[in-house]
Amino acid sequence: MNKNRLSVSISKTINAFTSTLPIILGMLLLTSLIVKTLPAATVSRWFHQSSFIDVIIGASAGSIAAGHPVASYLLGGELLDSGVSMIAVTALIVSWVTVGFFQLPAEMLVLGTRFAIYRNLTCFVSAIAVAYLTVYTIELLT
Repeated sequence: MNKNRLSVSISKTINAFTSTLPIILGMLLLTSLIVKTLPAATVSRWFHQSSFIDVIIGASAGSIAAGHPVASYLLGGELLDSGVSMIAVTALIVSWVTVGFFQLPAEMLVLGTRFAIYRNLTCFVSAIAVAYLTVYTIELLT
């Protein structure tokens, strides 16, 4: 009986994986394409507004160009060197890792539409809050 449950579970897992694989591959390819076409010099021109607008732009850019955390650190360093504010770079890095606009279809398929949308909205707002808190904490400590 346990052997039958195991085989049913494995079968369901394989079916779920194969049904989501095309969406995951498409998401990865689209994300890679966007990250490759937007170099740091281009992205840095979007900033230098007020801190509120910069943090919104940073969080939005990070949400769209989601990817591997190491890539966000490299991009963040380049943006800081280009004169982009710490608050905008922090919002970009946090949303890069936690929010995923292009991953949303795959996430909705696997976790449910309502949960995926609420999770992404919560992470977007949290990225902005974390950016402000991080910068103000650094200012207090220095």
